[in-house]
Amino acid sequence: MARTDAIVLGAGIVGVSAALHLAKRGLAVALVDRRAPGEETSYGNAGIIEGNTYFPYPFPRKISALLKIAFKQAPEANYHLFYLPRLAPWLFAYLRHSSGDAMFEFAERMRPLFAASIAEHESLMREANAERYLRTNGWLKIYRTSRAFDAAKPDLDAIAAAGLAFEPLDLGGSLALEPGLSPVFERGIFWPQAASVSNPLAVTRAYAALFKSLGGIVLTGDARSLHRSDGRWRVDTSEGPVDASNAVIALGPWAPEVLDPLDIRLPLEVKRGYHRHFHAEGNKGLNRPVLDAEVGYAVVPMEQGLRLTTGAEFAHRDAPPTPVQFDRLMPQARALFPLGEPIDAEPWMGRRPCFPDSMPVIGRAPGQAGLWLDYGHAHWGLTLGPVSGRLLAEMMTGDVPFTDPAPYRAERFLA
Repeated sequence: MARTDAIVLGAGIVGVSAALHLAKRGLAVALVDRRAPGEETSYGNAGIIEGNTYFPYPFPRKISALLKIAFKQAPEANYHLFYLPRLAPWLFAYLRHSSGDAMFEFAERMRPLFAASIAEHESLMREANAERYLRTNGWLKIYRTSRAFDAAKPDLDAIAAAGLAFEPLDLGGSLALEPGLSPVFERGIFWPQAASVSNPLAVTRAYAALFKSLGGIVLTGDARSLHRSDGRWRVDTSEGPVDASNAVIALGPWAPEVLDPLDIRLPLEVKRGYHRHFHAEGNKGLNRPVLDAEVGYAVVPMEQGLRLTTGAEFAHRDAPPTPVQFDRLMPQARALFPLGEPIDAEPWMGRRPCFPDSMPVIGRAPGQAGLWLDYGHAHWGLTLGPVSGRLLAEMMTGDVPFTDPAPYRAERFLA
């Protein structure tokens, strides 16, 4: 095989973006995955590019909310009981990082990535001839009660102070944006500094096609075969072994399978999530993603139909699917929007790779020369894939990084 400068392991939106940015800087890159680009978690997300994100996803604090989750009545969360003992240390760490001063630390450290996320996608979409998938009309968050809207005011005040734009709406203003919704809620917030895509899988495939047009190669292989060989990194593929001086781990929830044998053990856990596509009844439709804040799901117009996405499920990554959250949320979802029959035979399940501080790891792997990390993007893999790929490529090629990469170092977990 011809000279290879870098192997990127993982062909989701994060890995494809990293490989593409490296190829744009003149490196010979091999992108390796067991499946075709975009067919795992990158396929099933809500399609939102969240340039407006400021705080991490909160941990429920109200006793009533915690009790609903505990008794498996909450649409926004589910759990497997036997997994909780293993998960407990991570959950407590997540709780610490999603409250108080830690929320503002997250905001300060992550804002450069979120602020650049839409522009990075727009740039790649122009080059990849994929602009037809992009919507730049924001998204709508609805609140069924004014009480819930008022409870969000402290966070909204902080977001406004940071200069992020949003528009509080009454029922009439919300329905003016989305006339297909039913008036079963009281307030809304329109977030204009967000974009969305109508087909996340197609976007990832378009970026992969652009990568190949720049000379990159896409190979089928097992990332777990990564090892040292004569001072270089080697991975086995269907076309034989591939060697390179640099390797990038962009495997999302599967990264520990490669990193643990290399004595790189970082506190990654998985938030599982589900989606299912539905027809719309009559001539109703949606113009943009809509999040039902109190119930904890999103309904998003996609090329495949209206995609209904659930909140988090805490379970072993490879445990059998348990999409019970659909049973809990469907009555309220149908009351909000006239969803028709499901298009998919069964709900689809994905796995969000999450660190307890809700930030990805981007940069050098500790103690392993030539090994780089780009994973753990939590709920924002689609949002941050291109911008984290750019940052990683700048670091790997010696360019001046567009933002300080220090907050994303793996060593923050090893001190």
